[in-house]
Amino acid sequence: RARPRARRAHDARSRHARARTMPQVPLVCHGHSRPIVALEYSRVTPDGVFLISSSKDGQPMLRCGDSGDWVGTFQGHKGCVWDATLNGEATHAATASADFSARLWNAITGDELRTFQHKHIVKSVNFSNDGGRLLTGGSEKLLRIYDLNKPEAEPYAMAGSASQIKTASFIANDELILSSCAEDKGIRVWDVRTNTVVTTLSTESPVMSIEVSADGKNMTTADGKDVTFWDLQNFSKVQKWTMEYEVESASVSLKHKKFVAGGPDMWVHLHDMETGAEEQTNKGHHGPVHCVRFAPDQNSYCSGSEDGTIRIWQTIEPKD
Repeated sequence: RARPRARRAHDARSRHARARTMPQVPLVCHGHSRPIVALEYSRVTPDGVFLISSSKDGQPMLRCGDSGDWVGTFQGHKGCVWDATLNGEATHAATASADFSARLWNAITGDELRTFQHKHIVKSVNFSNDGGRLLTGGSEKLLRIYDLNKPEAEPYAMAGSASQIKTASFIANDELILSSCAEDKGIRVWDVRTNTVVTTLSTESPVMSIEVSADGKNMTTADGKDVTFWDLQNFSKVQKWTMEYEVESASVSLKHKKFVAGGPDMWVHLHDMETGAEEQTNKGHHGPVHCVRFAPDQNSYCSGSEDGTIRIWQTIEPKD
């Protein structure tokens, strides 16, 4: 009599294993006419969570973070938009563009509030924690900090980057900045107060993606085939995973002990943090995956691709 029960249990386990490997059907968000190059979720706000996308079509878009439904498009840039970000309340947006400008927007009405003219392509924008300052970086190899309470004032400039700045983020109560360059290895840590590089974190290849955790304590980076999880309290490497594929972007969920990564192979890979094992290979994009990010609740994550679509995937597949 034990055998039929054992066989049934085995069959159930087999069905469960097959279910886990079955392809997941994501929410697919259309609207962009050219490749998606960056995605960022807002914090949780009284109006919900928002997702802002950057595209080579020059039309950054705001969406509902859960459903992917389109909310609005920020219109005005005359070139590719390489980065877009929201302040803490998601009331304001900032964008970085190949038209040699960074722009500040009202994220509720879509109105452009200010254009910050640069002398070359702008690749990165980031709000300070209180939303009062805006950090930019790009092909001029300069970090600039604009005081949004005095937007007409000259920005605070920080020189010394070796090549085009690809990513830049405030950390440590906005007293430090993390930056990476397109053609140089490592991550520079700048002290805003002294305008100096206080340390450089070593990587094997130029860093393509930096994600700072919501609490500011950790950072996830992607370079070459490596995904690295860092402790920002002491700038040490907590864990490094070397993939079998090139990685352009990575994001970590401490809640589920997982990380997601994407790159030129067009797939969105979900891995176990402890073992590094790949748990899910999400297929569907028709071009390289340029960006991946977990939602604030970490129960879903998004991917943006060369194919011009955003896809939203479930971290844990809902039970039938």
